[in-house]
Amino acid sequence: MNIADKTILITGASRGIGRALVDEALRRGAKRVYAGTRGPWHHADVRVTAVKLDVTSAGDIQRAVGSIDSLDILVNNAGIAPYDDLGDPEVLERTFAVNLFGLLSVTRAFLPLLKRSGGAVVNHLSMVALAALPLIPAYSISKAAALNLTQSLRALLARDGVKVHGVVLGAVDTDMNRGFDIPKATTESAARGILDGLERGEEDIFPDPASQLVADGWRNGTAKALERQFAAFVPGNAA
Repeated sequence: MNIADKTILITGASRGIGRALVDEALRRGAKRVYAGTRGPWHHADVRVTAVKLDVTSAGDIQRAVGSIDSLDILVNNAGIAPYDDLGDPEVLERTFAVNLFGLLSVTRAFLPLLKRSGGAVVNHLSMVALAALPLIPAYSISKAAALNLTQSLRALLARDGVKVHGVVLGAVDTDMNRGFDIPKATTESAARGILDGLERGEEDIFPDPASQLVADGWRNGTAKALERQFAAFVPGNAA
């Protein structure tokens, strides 16, 4: 999946990794980049079209679908990471609404276009999908669920020619991680790593130094082997 001449939609595109992905996709020759944002936003490059897209809003999603007539790559980047202790169930519900159900709703809405193009879905996950970080448990739980969703979509959409990629992000220097005094990758280097992995066709993309430390263990581990074994139960996927 080369980025050149492709049409891409990136959710949560106004800042952080989303904004860096917009610029990196342009640098690689994308034909059109739709930047999903919750409020007004402008980019100087004429190839960028801002699209109002709160991933928890059914109305926003449907209007976005109506404004986009072709799509090769959907990047589900939008997410929230509240600090909590699981004491308030509303925090967990709000986090799932964005990080899990928002991801699924946007993906389902754009599937007809992606099936038509033989396109790709890129879901931004996290290392906390593999092991919880108890300082942000709602986020950790939502990303673990999003990992399982990514694996399920990967198996279910394979027969339709749609590729599904999971991005296992480590610490990146964004507003979300400002409270952690640890080494962080830049948003620009993370964006390069994500699109490098997409262009190499990696199912699970480890785009930064922290995540790369666990990449081999994940790809060669029991969980990945089970994913492949279980995917074969989907009709049409058996080797």
